[in-house]
Amino acid sequence: MGGYVDAYRYDPSSGHLDSIQHIAAHPDTARGPFRSSDIHIAPDGRFLYASNRAETTITIFAIDAATGILRSIGYMPTMGIEPRNFALDPSGKWLLVGNQESDSIVIFSVDAQTGTIQPSGKRLKVPKPTCLKME
Repeated sequence: MGGYVDAYRYDPSSGHLDSIQHIAAHPDTARGPFRSSDIHIAPDGRFLYASNRAETTITIFAIDAATGILRSIGYMPTMGIEPRNFALDPSGKWLLVGNQESDSIVIFSVDAQTGTIQPSGKRLKVPKPTCLKME
């Protein structure tokens, strides 16, 4: 809910987590209050996505494979109001955003090379979507 993503390094031998990063999931110009809502890692492990209800955006981060450090690579408007939940399909080609207050699920295509997302032009009318699941 605070508008930040925390990254940790996991030591499987001890079960210990070490904090390695605390990074904003919103542009420096955003003033809050921040209302983050959901977070997912792409199936290939190269990108992390986080939704921001107040800014109505999805933040896109690249994940450094060697260190686990996140690098912000962009923000995409969710094309709706109150992006409560989102889901990546198992192939990693599609990202669906449930915009709770605009009664819609908006479908985005995912660029596998850059991690960026673009609106596909497809939108589903669904009352108050709050949870999306794919299997």
